[in-house]
Amino acid sequence: MSYSGSCHCGAVSFTVEADLPARAVSCNCTHCRRKGLLLTFVPRDKLVVHSGEDGLTEHTFYRHAIAHRFCSICGVQSFAIGKGKDGSETAAINLRVVPECNLDTLELDKVDGASF
Repeated sequence: MSYSGSCHCGAVSFTVEADLPARAVSCNCTHCRRKGLLLTFVPRDKLVVHSGEDGLTEHTFYRHAIAHRFCSICGVQSFAIGKGKDGSETAAINLRVVPECNLDTLELDKVDGASF
């Protein structure tokens, strides 16, 4: 199975070659809290960007380990790229940009990112 998402204006579109998750990470760090991100993590090679990759802008902060990538037109962050604890490339998918994801049924894993 796979699921797809896009930024608000549609310039950035992507597919994730994985099942739609039942769980999401809700982090209270300054970045996630302000953007309202609900994230799931997949191996980087499971994320296929179909359009708009050349129009993405990147923001990093704190340890500069995660490249938060957002549309330069509408400003929506659809995903971020980083490394997992084992060093493998990982993509953090913002489930709020996945229309088929029922946000009300997600089980949330709360992360105290504000304390990192």
